[in-house]
Amino acid sequence: MDKINRTTLFLTLTFVISFSLVGLYKLFGGQYDNKVSATILAVTYMFIPMICAIIVEKVIHKDKLKANLFISFKINKWFFIAWLITPIMSFGALGVSLLLPDVTYSPEMTGMVNRFEDMLTPEQLEQMKNASETMPIHPIWLALLQGLIAGVTINAIAGFGEELGWRGFLLKSFKEMNFLKVSIIIGFIWGIWHSPLILMGHNYPQHPEIGVLMMTIWCILLTPLFLYFTVKAKSVIAAAIIHGTLNATAGIALMVIDGGSDLTVGMTGLAGFISLIVVLVLLFIYDNKLSKEKIMTNKISNYL
Repeated sequence: MDKINRTTLFLTLTFVISFSLVGLYKLFGGQYDNKVSATILAVTYMFIPMICAIIVEKVIHKDKLKANLFISFKINKWFFIAWLITPIMSFGALGVSLLLPDVTYSPEMTGMVNRFEDMLTPEQLEQMKNASETMPIHPIWLALLQGLIAGVTINAIAGFGEELGWRGFLLKSFKEMNFLKVSIIIGFIWGIWHSPLILMGHNYPQHPEIGVLMMTIWCILLTPLFLYFTVKAKSVIAAAIIHGTLNATAGIALMVIDGGSDLTVGMTGLAGFISLIVVLVLLFIYDNKLSKEKIMTNKISNYL
């Protein structure tokens, strides 16, 4: 009963505070096309699961956070694999996008510039074009380098804000279930939690209503990857690294393509779904055929 109460309390706090934050943002005239205020909102939103997990575990129940929520900074190979896997997925999504009928290769980044037309002035757009043309290397490689650095530093900190709740607190709550069931439950919760931001235009500005469904599916597909690395590394920090690097390198999938929509291209579009599914299939083969620990077909608590 204590475990059920903790989980219910955590979810109630997280959803009430998160949804209320977005409601207040809208009430005071906040618009998601204002990139400064929208970024502040999104980053603040990301830390709410962590805050609620700490409130439930430490403030209310007086338990130790590090052991209970899988907080370990002991570096192992799974941290490094977590750091590198999402850029591979981004390039995979880029490749899949180019197979779609309405998408073309655009090395001069015309498609990317077009995506900023509603956000930037003509002068700013021209500056963006000129800057990309004068760079000594193609901007996509600079974006990769910047993304890898940000992904394991500042973005990982923001990612930790979510991961301490989803792959820390909820993993502890559901660890007696099998891997697939836990992935679906946490992924669904995680996806629905995003819905206020999605309805405001986050990730799917062209299709916000359908975007709620797409984001929920995306989160369900992502969760096995995040959970697997958390269990392998014995640390939620691995999930924070994946989360941070994913957010930092996702733009690579859109940089050199023209065409498509937010439902078809990019990491959160159909192309990203396919890229992620391929990674999950390879991960399952590794887990089932090569790994000593058969995590994906068993109860998670066996490996924590």
